Amino acid sequence: MKQKKLHSAWVVNPILAGRLKPWLIEKGSLTLRLQKRYAAFGVNPVNVRYAKPIFDEALRLVLPSYKTALIREVLLLGNHQSVVFAHSVLPRTSLRGEWNGLGKLGNKPLGEALFANPQVKRAPLRFKKLAPHHVLYQHAVKHLSTKPEYLWARRSVFSLNCASILVTEVFLPQLLST
Repeated sequence: MKQKKLHSAWVVNPILAGRLKPWLIEKGSLTLRLQKRYAAFGVNPVNVRYAKPIFDEALRLVLPSYKTALIREVLLLGNHQSVVFAHSVLPRTSLRGEWNGLGKLGNKPLGEALFANPQVKRAPLRFKKLAPHHVLYQHAVKHLSTKPEYLWARRSVFSLNCASILVTEVFLPQLLST
């Protein structure tokens, strides 16, 4: 019963997302869309480490709770301002074969690598309005001068052969004001 409750916290439709909804439901590459919108697009890695994923992330990836994964957190920059906070969970088993280089991207966008390969499959997007008590909200606002009441996020699993990674994108207020 608890598992269903955790999964239902991420919804299939971001109701009441307002002007942010087109960004949330975009099924193509967010990286490409940001590159088209901003003359200066960049990726600023803020935290890359091996750690245990958040409980519901481990469930989504069918990863035992004691296993660590590469957690990559970056800021996507539009005209030198943070517009998206991206949090990716890359299990060790997924960093082999064709995805061997994903753990060493540095300031290169993960989305570029994922969408470049037509064999990569993406699970349907899920959405969540993050409140201040949510760990991803707390990680995202570390990089903001003012803290909003909430932040919208979306996530999905990308798969290639038997490897899967989870990507969560948290949309920052600056996206709509630039």
